[in-house]
Amino acid sequence: MTATEDETAKPSGKPRYDDVVSGIRDLIVEGELAPGSHIAERVLCERFGVSRTPLREALKVLASEGLIELAPNRGAHVLQLTEADVEEMFEVMGTLEALAGELAAKRITGEQLAEVKALHYQMALHFTRGELMPYFRLNQEIHGKIFEVAGNRTLMSVYRGIAGRIRRARYVANNSKSRWAEALDEHEQILTALETRDGDALGTILKDHLRKTCETVKQALREDKTAGSAAAE
Repeated sequence: MTATEDETAKPSGKPRYDDVVSGIRDLIVEGELAPGSHIAERVLCERFGVSRTPLREALKVLASEGLIELAPNRGAHVLQLTEADVEEMFEVMGTLEALAGELAAKRITGEQLAEVKALHYQMALHFTRGELMPYFRLNQEIHGKIFEVAGNRTLMSVYRGIAGRIRRARYVANNSKSRWAEALDEHEQILTALETRDGDALGTILKDHLRKTCETVKQALREDKTAGSAAAE
């Protein structure tokens, strides 16, 4: 194996930058890499134990997801979320999730339903303990599972194209304590609709769930903007 191959692939054949993509995506979603901040390649290379080649491949993937911007001679920086961005993303995702819900309710197997239920109950346990991060990750896993169960590869491909940006926005919403409790109740409704195989109800619940999350994110962005303006005075 050449040095270049060693940098970009693991023994399993999986591209090494896949793990770097996931790691940097988490840093962006969870706010460790703040909106508008410059991405220091050297720091990230050291953090993930990779050379610049796999790191730059990872940055290209994140740019395609709309999480960062690559500018000639200026490197990469984390893109800011705007209210307009959020509105557009959630309009699309609301339609995608509604369709995924309708299909999933028809196609879900008993084993798949048991998996979703287990994820839900574990998520609810994290809620009662006030453990935001594990709660959030299971929340996202449940939404992804619905798309998986839907069994439509085209739908899954479109979903994956905006999943990173939506995940980032949802994380902002989950920082709202009032929305957190409300969202858990909506997930109870999602589970009930899956159990009863009610596709129409599940599609409606998911779309409404996304609409409320969208409003929470936009409100958080307005509050951040107001706080930033006050701090600058």
